[in-house]
Amino acid sequence: MSLLRTKPIIEHPASELHRCLSALDLTLLGIGAIIGAGIFVLTGVAAATKAGPAIVFSYVLAGFACAFAALAYAELSAAIGGCGSAYGYAYAGLGELIAWIIGWDLVLEYGLSTPTVAIGWSGYVANGLAAAGVTLSGALLHAPGDGGMVNLPALLIILLLAVFLSIGVQVSARFNATMVFVKLLAITVFIVVASRHIEPAYWHPFMPNGWSGVTAGAAYIFFAYIGFDAVSTAAEESINPKRDLPIGILASLGVCTAIYVVVSALLTGVVSYQSLNVSSPVADVLLRLGYHWASGFIAAGAIAGLTTVMLVLFYGLTRIFLAMARDGLLPPLFAQVHPRTRTPLKVILVTGVFMAFVAGFVPLEQVTKLVNFGTLAAFVLVCFGVIMLRYTHPDLPRPFRTPFSPLVPTLGIIFCAYLMASLPAVTWLGFAVWLAIGLVFYFGYSRKHSLLATVPLSSPGSADACHVSE
Repeated sequence: MSLLRTKPIIEHPASELHRCLSALDLTLLGIGAIIGAGIFVLTGVAAATKAGPAIVFSYVLAGFACAFAALAYAELSAAIGGCGSAYGYAYAGLGELIAWIIGWDLVLEYGLSTPTVAIGWSGYVANGLAAAGVTLSGALLHAPGDGGMVNLPALLIILLLAVFLSIGVQVSARFNATMVFVKLLAITVFIVVASRHIEPAYWHPFMPNGWSGVTAGAAYIFFAYIGFDAVSTAAEESINPKRDLPIGILASLGVCTAIYVVVSALLTGVVSYQSLNVSSPVADVLLRLGYHWASGFIAAGAIAGLTTVMLVLFYGLTRIFLAMARDGLLPPLFAQVHPRTRTPLKVILVTGVFMAFVAGFVPLEQVTKLVNFGTLAAFVLVCFGVIMLRYTHPDLPRPFRTPFSPLVPTLGIIFCAYLMASLPAVTWLGFAVWLAIGLVFYFGYSRKHSLLATVPLSSPGSADACHVSE
């Protein structure tokens, strides 16, 4: 049997999932996933240790890489659809083995991002409670490897989000929209206040570490953009996926890039960039300017922002698991949809308990860089998939077409590969270990149980997660 087993692109029967998400819902879903740790935590660290005031260029560079990938995602999400995101697209154009590798990458991205953000969320909540006179024991705020017993807030928030996702995607979308409004209001407050205190002298030197500092900063803050691809996992819950998915992907990325550039320019324009190496730079800057009430509001916005990031990443993970299980690459337990809530309840519970355990008991170091590598690798393969499908399926209906193809997806490959090369060697080693584990699982279980191995290609169920959008 050939290693390059490719699923046919066929029409998919009515989805078991609930179609209830509009273009606005999808855009808010993307904003909810993107704006979080990047703007409230990573911006200051990247400016202080890598790029200086040129952090704005770092965001533009990372934004370009994401924009090229987003255009590729928009084309494939509208043409192929499915809740498997890049995994499903690769299955149609690049074969089962490459699809498995991308799916395994996405499991790494979403599965580690969620508990990582939960740990940051726990710190903000602890600070907020301390400001209100409630102090939690350090033993309940740190994992055993960090000198505590359990990071209880991080563990509990993931379990709470599992409850939201189990109830139904519409309830989760409404909760996400509310939290997005809170964090956008908080960012607006910062922009209004900080714009009155700009000192151009703080922007000199603008590029203290040269272009290498800008690229290192871009690779570091790339984590800030992770999440727009989660919009594509909502294909089977979108009311009009052919139109709404491209809108949600591109609009959320555009809005968030503009916000990142403005906020990073203001941060480095009101204080020295060298003083921004703190865990909450936006709130810290407002405290230094004497706006205690605004700093408290920013802390609330950060909590809301990090909550929505976790919610959307958790959501994306469950839909990718569902798609891979439908194809037989994961155990059939994960392919079941609850008949009443119309959500993959067992997937939510299993992944939720696992991520809650990681957030509560495992100290996570270097995870951000490892997550970035997996995401960039997936983006490279999605861009390559657009090029391949233009040749292998030229007549495939494409409601949205990536402009100037193959130039744009090729630039996406180059930009993402460039950022991957900027990551340290230990990150490449960690990813290689993760990939090796995935390949062992694929050849030991997935390949034997795949629908392509057990069901004839002409069967209606043989391309369940890779289909033309309804």
